[in-house]
Amino acid sequence: MTAKIAVMGAGAWGTAMAKVIAELEHDVLLWSRRAELAESINRNRENAEYLPGRRLPEGIAATADAAAAVKSADIVLLATPAQSLRSNLQAWGGAVKPGALLLSLAKGLERGTKLRMTEVVQQVLGKPVSEIGVLSGPNLALEVAAGQPSGAVVACSHEESAAAMQELCAAPGFRVYTNDDVVGVELAGVVKNVIALACGIASGSGYGQNTLAVLITRGLAEITRLGVAMGAKAATFSGLAGVGDLVATCTSPLSRNRAFGVRLGLGEGARGAGDGPHGVVEGFACCGAVRELAIDHGVEMPITEAVFQVCHDGMPVREAVENLMGRKIGAE
Repeated sequence: MTAKIAVMGAGAWGTAMAKVIAELEHDVLLWSRRAELAESINRNRENAEYLPGRRLPEGIAATADAAAAVKSADIVLLATPAQSLRSNLQAWGGAVKPGALLLSLAKGLERGTKLRMTEVVQQVLGKPVSEIGVLSGPNLALEVAAGQPSGAVVACSHEESAAAMQELCAAPGFRVYTNDDVVGVELAGVVKNVIALACGIASGSGYGQNTLAVLITRGLAEITRLGVAMGAKAATFSGLAGVGDLVATCTSPLSRNRAFGVRLGLGEGARGAGDGPHGVVEGFACCGAVRELAIDHGVEMPITEAVFQVCHDGMPVREAVENLMGRKIGAE
């Protein structure tokens, strides 16, 4: 059955998901905060700024009118940057029709509140958790848009809603699984960006594959410790939303977080971590919030601490590495 879908955010990931869904013959309204980008997409059948070279299906119509995009949508995909989700919802969330499902695509924590994106949605719109989900996994936008085999996880506490979201997104080249562990799936998507920053910093500083393997493996341990302390299931972190997303983000040159970490490792400053032409570096934006959650829950996260010190306290990379390697040894 054809559904009416609103994708709120015309960056690379929002556009890639709009393409996947439109190819399944759903009607998609893709919202851009800039009218000129919406006009360009409609005119050229391409998002030349964020997804160049990929022709978009006729089933996608771009608009700069957010309220018009959501008012008749059966499912709303939230693809705005994490730090602007609240203000966006406050501006147009009231136009979402009753009973519509909301699916978060963002991977971040709100600075100040330390809330996950589904929690922000619930707080701002007052919708029941049964109507709110999250999609996560090893999903590099350019590869998904190119139709390369990919997989993802849709997490929602309500089985029927999760199944509806799964059916919406599942395509021949995009395999989607369901999960009821919303906390685990969201946290995995958040913290892997911090670990990817660490991997990028290490690579930019000249460290090799041994170092990256240690960071990825011990980074997964950090993610799992925090998740379990916050009520997530340990098994979630062994799946696509956990180790799958972590490996892709830590190793791919297409990863914004890894690429930004490389620049830091090469000695460049932290400029460019905001909403630039290549998108938001969420690991930089939320590593402080992740660090605070670790403190709140009494969880040791030494890699996260090192990333925070390098990114926000100006600690030299070599000193951060020495601190990590100088920690008291123990059992794995």
